[in-house]
Amino acid sequence: MSTLQVTLAVIGGLVLAGVVAQGAWASRRNKPMQADSKAKASVASSLERAEPTLEGSDAHFGDLNGRLRDEHALLHGSESEGGAPSAQRSKAHSHTHTALDPAQASASDPDLLSDEGLDFEVTQSVVQSERRYALDALIDVIANIDMDNVVFGEVALAAMPQSRRIGTKPFMVEGLHAHRGEWESIKSGQRYSAFQAGIQLANRLGALNEIEFSEFVMVTQRFADAVSGEAEFTDMMEEVARARELDHFASEHDAQLIFQIHAQRLAWSPGFVQQHASQLGFVAGVIPGRMVIPAKALGLPPILGLSFDTQAALADDPSNSAIRVLSLTLDVPQVEQIDEPFRRMWYVAQELAKDMEGTIMDDQGYVLSSTVLGNIEQDLIALYQVLASRDLAAGSPQARRLFS
Repeated sequence: MSTLQVTLAVIGGLVLAGVVAQGAWASRRNKPMQADSKAKASVASSLERAEPTLEGSDAHFGDLNGRLRDEHALLHGSESEGGAPSAQRSKAHSHTHTALDPAQASASDPDLLSDEGLDFEVTQSVVQSERRYALDALIDVIANIDMDNVVFGEVALAAMPQSRRIGTKPFMVEGLHAHRGEWESIKSGQRYSAFQAGIQLANRLGALNEIEFSEFVMVTQRFADAVSGEAEFTDMMEEVARARELDHFASEHDAQLIFQIHAQRLAWSPGFVQQHASQLGFVAGVIPGRMVIPAKALGLPPILGLSFDTQAALADDPSNSAIRVLSLTLDVPQVEQIDEPFRRMWYVAQELAKDMEGTIMDDQGYVLSSTVLGNIEQDLIALYQVLASRDLAAGSPQARRLFS
């Protein structure tokens, strides 16, 4: 072999090695960020806990992201474009209050959502909730069932309809305990001197309608006949009108906030996301690709939700799944104001963005500013006040049922 051939062979080998090295480097450079192996054990432990569920809840709700867009429009001197409401209660409007001028918001509270002092304890301890769901004339149609004799709980349970829903509305029967004189869910081994049946006036799927009310009457009458009781019903048209008024109020004051965190440089693997989220108090949700910060009491809705691509979470090799967007959600009426969910949401978003090299945006791709967030918080405070004025304070049993 001549010297020229040897030289060409060497050069070819070097070029090939360079191409292979370049490919390996590019592959490594574009590989999603991976979880720290030292942190995997703690992540696995946090994922063993499951998201609490709320019976009868639905996935339909309104959002306040239109508010984010309006604030951007206000700052940039342009009109925002609001989405058309849907046919169900997800049509909820977010513009329930007059927009605050950014300068006024900053002047009223210069430390609003500042980094200083904005911190939240990460805790995994929860307590058992003492709250129970009970019929309430504020949000339910209630039919009284009078009895001549005391009825055993076993008899009443046998007479209960199989479904606890009528149409799209929850249905419930309570008994008046013969000794304690308190209304309660019917239990075996107890005796009851009266009953009351109820159907919810409205939820996020809309207002109670005439068909649902008529079916409620039939179901309740069958129960009353089975326990030898006499049912008394209110006027259908009055209750349907009350349902529409309550649904209108709820639609105007329903709100969900969504922040998005976009990867700046490299994508994230599911393990990388779970590692950083678990350090901020998130645990596994019931759906793959969803994590939540649970409430301090068992059985209550989560304070915050975090979600990413479900397919990435279910991939055969999640380490190679690339995630570029995370969504943080706050269902405002479901969480008590005392938990400071909005400030916690902003704190979590900042921490995730800082540690994961991300940018905080709204669902339209606008980078969020402190001024915009300050205005939104002021609107939320006003929203909390309006809900409380109707005895529907955020996080209360009545609000959680109505906004579900």
